[in-house]
Amino acid sequence: MGEQYLVSARKYRPSSFDAVVGQEALTTTLKHAISSGKLAHAYLFCGPRGVGKTTCARIFAKNINCMNPHDGEACGECESCKSFDEGRSFNIYELDAASNNSVDDIRSITEQVQVPPQIGKYKVYIIDEVHMLSTAAFNAFLKTLEEPPSYAIFILATTEKHKLLPTILSRCQIYDFNRMEIADIVNHLKKVAEKENITYEPEALNVIARKADGGMRDALSIFDQVTSYCNGNITYQGAISNLNILDYEYYFRVADYILEKNVPQLLLVFDEILRKGFDGGVFIAGLTDHFRDLLVSRDTVTLPLLQVSEDVRARYSEQAMKYSPTLIYKAMKIANDCSLAYKASRNKKLQVELALIMMAQLDENGEEVSSGRSPKRLKPLFAAYAQQVVMRKPDVAPHNVEEKRVAAATVQPERAVSTTMKPQVIKKTGGAKVGFSIKGYINESSSQVQQQQAVSEQTPASAENQNAYCRKISQTDLDIEWRLYANMLPKEQNALKGRMMNMTPVLVEPELFEVEVENEMVLQMLGECKDNILGFMRQQLQNFRIDMRVKVAEREDVRFAISPKEKLNELLASNDELKDFIDRLGLELN
Repeated sequence: MGEQYLVSARKYRPSSFDAVVGQEALTTTLKHAISSGKLAHAYLFCGPRGVGKTTCARIFAKNINCMNPHDGEACGECESCKSFDEGRSFNIYELDAASNNSVDDIRSITEQVQVPPQIGKYKVYIIDEVHMLSTAAFNAFLKTLEEPPSYAIFILATTEKHKLLPTILSRCQIYDFNRMEIADIVNHLKKVAEKENITYEPEALNVIARKADGGMRDALSIFDQVTSYCNGNITYQGAISNLNILDYEYYFRVADYILEKNVPQLLLVFDEILRKGFDGGVFIAGLTDHFRDLLVSRDTVTLPLLQVSEDVRARYSEQAMKYSPTLIYKAMKIANDCSLAYKASRNKKLQVELALIMMAQLDENGEEVSSGRSPKRLKPLFAAYAQQVVMRKPDVAPHNVEEKRVAAATVQPERAVSTTMKPQVIKKTGGAKVGFSIKGYINESSSQVQQQQAVSEQTPASAENQNAYCRKISQTDLDIEWRLYANMLPKEQNALKGRMMNMTPVLVEPELFEVEVENEMVLQMLGECKDNILGFMRQQLQNFRIDMRVKVAEREDVRFAISPKEKLNELLASNDELKDFIDRLGLELN
């Protein structure tokens, strides 16, 4: 039978202060206290899980009992050190307060405190997860903690300092352990890999360190897991596959597509991520972090905040130079807003897709789609179609009236697409406050589309031109444009915006969509805006034939509450046994 396997977290647990990773300030302070002999009677070690609290408590207990200490470190050769290493020391007691949190458990400690140590100078009591002690146990512990014998030292460890009583905190020297830096974790994992003869890719260790979230114990546990998966050769692809982490390559691609205004590829990449089993919320949160990393990559002062390998850091710096700081900030804000609204959204996929489209609409200076009360024209969402819409102008100027009509019909769609929609401000009489009306919101655009229809009827335009401005509409396109219109409404139209966001337009025919509303009031409200909505939808969907139908949703008749006598009569009509029972007993409804 071979040697018993030990997990890396236990096998490489530090046995001296010098071997502790990432807590140099604390270990130096404890070593100086041991060297000078200025030891407190109670210590509180607090901090996140897996950062070395219990390990440092054990090392501290071993070092203060060493018979030949050197610069605050134990010699490892004396009887006290050997008994500690072999697990037979009677001077060190450990109590897990998570499972021993009663008054009786504390009383057993207070009784043991009265017995002085047989070997060594001190008896050390390590109480782990001390916040789990009951209130009664804390109260029973207070007197002993405040005035223990000179040879007794208490070391309390907890991950939740805020749960401790102030009377406990005031009796201890408090040491706050920090989360470990990614660089420190990576360096330690490299040493472990070299000792275990495991090959690795530096970026794979970086992924493990980021996943550990500042805890060395978690990092070593993940390291063992990935080592088993990769069979002793830790690769980046193996690490992200085993840990189910979204590859940063996706974020670099998304950021490039945003710069290129390539909406189709953005939607395809997001769909690919969803098909691989990743959650949309994880993706949008990771995209927010990616833009944050781009922002810190632009300045050498903030570059140390980017905790990645050198190769990846170079890629971040290269991509960051393509973005302006304002554009990064605006894209990061859109992603962060989407992340906040993701959980509450009914259509989560559409929420992320809309955020990606809005990012692609930002220009080089980071200008948003809308500004104040004047929504700006959206850029064409699909580049391939945008090229079809821009028609060729005739090389030779037309001479007769008929040729001019044909030329006008050819150039008109380009003009309609480039129209900037302007809101219409209406002043009310009688000194009323100036208000904003959605009515006539896109009149200019709608009128131009109508002119195009009139010209098309008078002039037989080519099939190519007709197809270019009457493209086929999908339900997804309809949903996106409907919500874009609602999001562009100003604050004065919040009521309409809220109702439109809860509506779902349904494409009932190739060029007709239907919207159901809840009552006549909403029907009238939407009817007043129908021309404006159609003007916007026709322009964005590039189809001047599309129409909208609004109707009130059909509801079953609701019966109101009836009197108790009417209820009884209904029951009697359907239940002969109940009627017979009432007649025999002569019962009457009171």
